[in-house]
Amino acid sequence: MRNELRIIGGVWRSRRIRFAPEPGLRPTPDRVRETVFNWLQNAVAGAACLDLYAGSGALGFEAASRGAARVVQVERNPRVCAVLKQSCAMLDASRVSVICAETLKFLSGRPEVFDLVFLDPPFRAGQVGPCCRKLEQGGWLKPGARIYVEAEAGPAPEGVPANWTLLREKTSGDVAYRLYQRPQES
Repeated sequence: MRNELRIIGGVWRSRRIRFAPEPGLRPTPDRVRETVFNWLQNAVAGAACLDLYAGSGALGFEAASRGAARVVQVERNPRVCAVLKQSCAMLDASRVSVICAETLKFLSGRPEVFDLVFLDPPFRAGQVGPCCRKLEQGGWLKPGARIYVEAEAGPAPEGVPANWTLLREKTSGDVAYRLYQRPQES
C-alpha cells in the first residue's frame, strides 16, 4: 500500500505504519535504515532519542522498536504530526512523543539531553549546519552522543561541529548518510 513503511527490527518488526502523503517527504528506505541500525547496534537500547524533521517517523519508530527508552519526534507540518500521533496510538508507543514545531525554534528552547539524534532535514534547505550548531551549543547532547545525518549526496554538510568524529558514512543513490559522535567529555 502507498504511504506505508515497514518497521524492520525489534518488537514491532514487520509492522506497517502510515505516513502523510506530503510533497518532499522521503521516508528513509529499508536498506538504509538496516545499515544505520547496524551501525548503532548497542547505542539504541535504553537511549533517549531525538528525531528531528521526523516526517514519516521511520527512524524514531525503528529506534523505539529496538528498545530506546524515549523517542521525541519533532515535525513542523500539522498533518504529518497527526499521522505520527496515529502511528503512536496504533503501536501503543508510550515511549514516543510527537512535538509539532519548527525544528530550529524547538532547538532554541529549553534543552533536554539525548544519547542519539536523527537529523534528516529537507534536501538543499541549508538546515544541517544550523541544527548541528544548536545541538552542540545548546546543551542537547550527552557526552558521547551519536548524531545521524541524512542529506543529499555530495560533500559533507557545512556546519558540523569540529569536535564531532565521523564514525561511518555511506551513499545510496542521491542520499548520503553519516554517523557522528560527540566527544565523551566536552
